[in-house]
Amino acid sequence: MPLKNSQYDALMREYNRRQLMHENLRIAHIQEVYKALPRIRQIDEEISSSSAAYAKRAIRREAFSMEEFKGHLEKLKKEKQRLLKEGGFPEDYLELTYTCPKCRDTGYIHGQKCTCYLQAAASLLYNQSGLAGILEKENFDTLSFDYYSKDEKYARHGRTVYENMTMVVDACHRYVRDFPSAKGSLLFTGSAGCGKTFLSNCIAKAVMDQYYSVVYMTAAQLFDLFSREQFKQDEEQETDVSQYVYDCDLLILDDLGTELSNSFTNSKLFTCINERLSRKNGTIISTNLSLAGIRDTYSDRIYSRILGNYQCFSFYGQDIRILKRYSN
Repeated sequence: MPLKNSQYDALMREYNRRQLMHENLRIAHIQEVYKALPRIRQIDEEISSSSAAYAKRAIRREAFSMEEFKGHLEKLKKEKQRLLKEGGFPEDYLELTYTCPKCRDTGYIHGQKCTCYLQAAASLLYNQSGLAGILEKENFDTLSFDYYSKDEKYARHGRTVYENMTMVVDACHRYVRDFPSAKGSLLFTGSAGCGKTFLSNCIAKAVMDQYYSVVYMTAAQLFDLFSREQFKQDEEQETDVSQYVYDCDLLILDDLGTELSNSFTNSKLFTCINERLSRKNGTIISTNLSLAGIRDTYSDRIYSRILGNYQCFSFYGQDIRILKRYSN
């Protein structure tokens, strides 16, 4: 799973915390039992001293009966279990417990990531993406074609609104399916309320479900981030734009064109697009601008990069937010 170093370190700290918590719990149980049942302390000391004595004999290659040794240990263990039961303690009260018994709170089983690790990593990625709450409502499972007309056809595209959306959704499913090996980029253009942001969120959840990192931000937020880094507007804020924006597996840039466009935003947008293309990291840009509008608003360089490297999809139809409002 392509977690960043800081994310991986955070997970490992959590596993270390779990291990320490359970070890402290075991120590507390031992102290409690020793106080209530002093004989159990004696048994543990006898088991320890007997094991050490037989180990020395083995090292010195002295003759000893392994069967006698095992029988002695078994007798002590049975007495210990009996005393625990009589004292009202569970038989496993002194054993080390785990949050995840499968990997014993290490995160790995025979060198492979445990399911608890994958679940924790997915949760971390969701929280850091800024989309955790949204994706519960906006994902491929909740996607509906009910508001896309099967009769309304746009002559320019030659497809009905419904036909166009099914085509786009199919392409997005392929994008998610191929994402690990082919991190391409997508451009969603069209008027407001036609499903661009919703579909971006669908892709985000599906990609994060495969344990890849996703960063979502509006264009205004992106340029604000660049501005704060360049002009040091927040001395206490340590922003690693390279890791946060350039290196995430998928960057979703929403509402491009709603920000105040100037030479600074044009330069930073080109850098962002170019850097992510060079690093072969996926990007999804959604905008109300047409391709011609992108060229006119920004620059020929940006227009050329997008046209030559992005899959471009047009969204059209009525504003679904308005349709939902008046249908309820």
